[in-house]
Amino acid sequence: MIRFKEAPAGLEERRAEALAHFGTAVIYEMQGDYSAALEEAYKAARLDTGWEPIVLEISTRLLASKQPEKALDLISRSAERPDASAAIYSRLGAVYAQLGKADQAVAANQTALKKSPAFLAAYANLFALHLRAKHNAEALAIIGQAARQPKGEPEFFCGVADLYLSYAQQFPAEKTNCQARALVALDRAAALKPTSPALLLLLADTYMSLNRENRAAEFYLDLLKHLPESSPGHEAEDFRERIHAKLTAIYLRASDRGRAVEQLEAILAGDPANASVHYCLGALAFEDKKYDAAAARFRETIILNPAFEKAYYDLATVQLDQNKPSEALATLDSVRARFGGGEPSSFTTEFMTGLALSMQKSWTEALRHFSSAEIIAKATEPGRLNQFFYFEVGAALERKGDLAEAEKLFLKCLDLSPGFAQALNYLGYMWAEKGLHLDRAREMIAKALAAEPDNGAYLDSMGWVLFKLNQPREALGYILKACQGLDKPDGTVFDHLGDIYQALKQPEKAREAWAKSLAAEPSDEVRKKLDAAGAPAARAK
Repeated sequence: MIRFKEAPAGLEERRAEALAHFGTAVIYEMQGDYSAALEEAYKAARLDTGWEPIVLEISTRLLASKQPEKALDLISRSAERPDASAAIYSRLGAVYAQLGKADQAVAANQTALKKSPAFLAAYANLFALHLRAKHNAEALAIIGQAARQPKGEPEFFCGVADLYLSYAQQFPAEKTNCQARALVALDRAAALKPTSPALLLLLADTYMSLNRENRAAEFYLDLLKHLPESSPGHEAEDFRERIHAKLTAIYLRASDRGRAVEQLEAILAGDPANASVHYCLGALAFEDKKYDAAAARFRETIILNPAFEKAYYDLATVQLDQNKPSEALATLDSVRARFGGGEPSSFTTEFMTGLALSMQKSWTEALRHFSSAEIIAKATEPGRLNQFFYFEVGAALERKGDLAEAEKLFLKCLDLSPGFAQALNYLGYMWAEKGLHLDRAREMIAKALAAEPDNGAYLDSMGWVLFKLNQPREALGYILKACQGLDKPDGTVFDHLGDIYQALKQPEKAREAWAKSLAAEPSDEVRKKLDAAGAPAARAK
């Protein structure tokens, strides 16, 4: 409904007639006859063209209803007044432009700028007129004229930045130049320290579009401070959530996970049942190796959104990293029940089941699921059958004792990825253990070490293959370095160290190493070595 302010003092006949038309317009609008209401409002505004807010409102409606001639009549009458504002002349220019009268449109907008040099709408009108006439240089010059204004409101300089970005979008060759100028205008707006939420949002979004994410974050945070603490309704909460989401994206791109987590938790404060946010927090916790926290978040995600299949796989991955294969198998069974009707539902389900069973040393069962995964992948996603897949299958085959088949799959890994350090080391060590292809094994392990010089397992492998090549003195340095790099004592590495010391005729050090091996991991074979070396069994306990 049209609303009119109280009429100024000194009513005369024209004002009385205008008010009568306004009254009639209101009645028509209440009845839903908007065309008749607009006609009456036009008649009223025409009788009092000094009432600029109404003149501008009615001219806008006339333009929208495709009556530019009436709009021109109304605005022209208002512009005849000596005190007509820049807004009236700018609107006059817009009406002329709609009527195809470009020269008059330019003149009207220029008059608007003489009255108010920082009137953005007039610059925008002139910019559009020049572009329409393919006067591209003149269009850019108009923005420059606006940018040089010594004074202006924050909204004005934000508008100047927007004009530069509009020009850059239409003329990519000018992108770098226009973006630089837009930043200058935007910084001028920011320097005026606006507090309007709408303007803070505009500043933040525009900085984001210019890849100035740190600046954008400042204004998104400022915007949150200027929002009411408790605005009623879902709209306000949704708005806050969008701002927190934007900040989260900024912080994640900057690898500032701490602040990203703060923003995600702020979203949960207003929307605790947001499954996507719980999932994001779980993913961040997983990256930080906070496995308990990650598992809790993924479980919450599944509770809130049981159809979110990926959350099940991520939970199972965490459970495997926690060395909880039984829990991982239960999670994967849930995937089958919900998404596959009890049947193998996907490559991922079967492959991860194989990994969990491998951890339980159920090699035959693990290989059965790996085989199922391979069949599914061949039919649907052949790209899944990569070096990582064949490495896990090869490792399971080796542990099961099928060395010939394991060797084939490790070689297949290396065909797919010649620099795959894990496969190079595993196959090299496997050959060294069996005394096979020792020179080639040493070459493979050397490649793995070149990729990861401080990897304790690879250092141990190199020491062991050198020992097998009857080079115990050269082997010793690698094994000692492997021992130093261990997070916890490893029975195999200390067993190797004992064998090397024995070969170097240092029996006391050999016994000491074997004792450490037994302390780390019981082994009948190592105990026999200790007994044969003359160490009482009590020393190995």
